[in-house]
Amino acid sequence: MNSRALLTPLFIIAIVALISAFKIAAAVFAPVAGALFIIALVWPFQKNLQRFLPKLLALALVVATIVLVFVVLTSIAAWGFGRIGRSVIADSARFQVLYSQLADWLDGHGIAIAGMWVEHFNVGWLLRMLQGVTARLNTTISFWIVVVVYVLLGLLDTEAIARNIRRALSAETADAVIGGGVLTASKLRRYMLVRTVMSVATGTLVWALSAAFGLRFAAEWGVIAFTLNYIPFMGPFVATLLPSVYALAQFGSPEAAILIFAGLNVIQFVIGSYIEPRVAGYALAMSPFLVLFSVFFWSFIWGLFGAFIGVPITIMILTFCAQFPSTRWIAEIFGAPAAAENEQSG
Repeated sequence: MNSRALLTPLFIIAIVALISAFKIAAAVFAPVAGALFIIALVWPFQKNLQRFLPKLLALALVVATIVLVFVVLTSIAAWGFGRIGRSVIADSARFQVLYSQLADWLDGHGIAIAGMWVEHFNVGWLLRMLQGVTARLNTTISFWIVVVVYVLLGLLDTEAIARNIRRALSAETADAVIGGGVLTASKLRRYMLVRTVMSVATGTLVWALSAAFGLRFAAEWGVIAFTLNYIPFMGPFVATLLPSVYALAQFGSPEAAILIFAGLNVIQFVIGSYIEPRVAGYALAMSPFLVLFSVFFWSFIWGLFGAFIGVPITIMILTFCAQFPSTRWIAEIFGAPAAAENEQSG
């Protein structure tokens, strides 16, 4: 009894210390997490190429592909946010007048939070957010260079690490660790595939809806929706809020802005709450509370990158918890270990 009473506060202190270390040393841990995530995604590609090509040549092709994908995604995101940001800056005076009119309209309809909303959600806030996103896109280059270096070294050592694990641990433990890693990688690839397909569908529908309403920058809104959809909850909300606010300035009508906001939310709800869970399957099922907590928690630790990688980290934790009897209860509460076991056995 005394030992349990002593272990509990020590465990809590260790968790707090670990979280503090992740936050303080974000420049060290975040690139490592990003590299492990990418290695999990591209390892089958690397392994298949090694059957026909020398290992170093296969590695060069994989890294070149990673860099190309990163450059393309960053370029289209910067293009979308940049064009809309410049437009907002050019029409900032008109935006401020229309926001004041919206406040009066909300007050006239008995919405008491109008004054507080306009006080915090104004043109200055919108400009700072758009500029912050653009600046973040421009400053992530150095971060991803470090990530690519880690990926390069990690792909070279993947097979050696697996052999070292089998030598260092007992057969049962080694099988659980390596099996958990293989299963985690499989889940992460499925997660990113589903997320990408749903992001493309969301971006296409947002572009179609914006064009149907005559909203300017319809293609840019579609690109922004595609980009932000990789961040659960937070991304789709921002992707529906920004075009709705812009619609208010363009059309000068709160009703039009609300109608566009409602239409965009219908798209997000149908894809995010109905189609995506069915496409992802039971193996990726998680508590909605845990998904939301993962996004906010890791965004607090690592910012925008943390918001993106929070759910994959949670998938990894739940998958490894399901591999060991002492922690399987965690996966049973928050995840779907039964499906994971079926996948592993199949």
